[in-house]
Amino acid sequence: MTRVDFYISSEHGEHPRLAVSARIAEKAYRQGRRVFINASSCDQAESLDALLWTSKPANFVPHGLITASEAEPVVIGWGQEPTAHDDVLINLSLEAPAFFSRFERVAEVVTQEPDHLEALRTAWRFYKDRGYPLQKYDV
Repeated sequence: MTRVDFYISSEHGEHPRLAVSARIAEKAYRQGRRVFINASSCDQAESLDALLWTSKPANFVPHGLITASEAEPVVIGWGQEPTAHDDVLINLSLEAPAFFSRFERVAEVVTQEPDHLEALRTAWRFYKDRGYPLQKYDV
């Protein structure tokens, strides 16, 4: 069964959300896992792509946008259903994607914007009502 982890940042804004996502992706990659990041838009996906490219060389995570290839261990999309990933899903959309349940693990990343907090509450209820195991981490 899919495990769902909520990562709650005490900060506001887009950059902290992307930074937390990048850290989760890096950790999962170092553990040998394949990661799909579901961004909320093409712009957000490109911002995360740029952030991952500019990380320290020791922290580099092989990645790419879904439009280029799904061969990388970490792929970033924005609503497309991946065909080559079903291990870790990092969800940056404010809704659970229809394909979430095929993943072993889902990471929901939330910052302190009111719409993000409301989406967190809705997502928590959504997953809980369906019986998925839930964990919350303050980051």
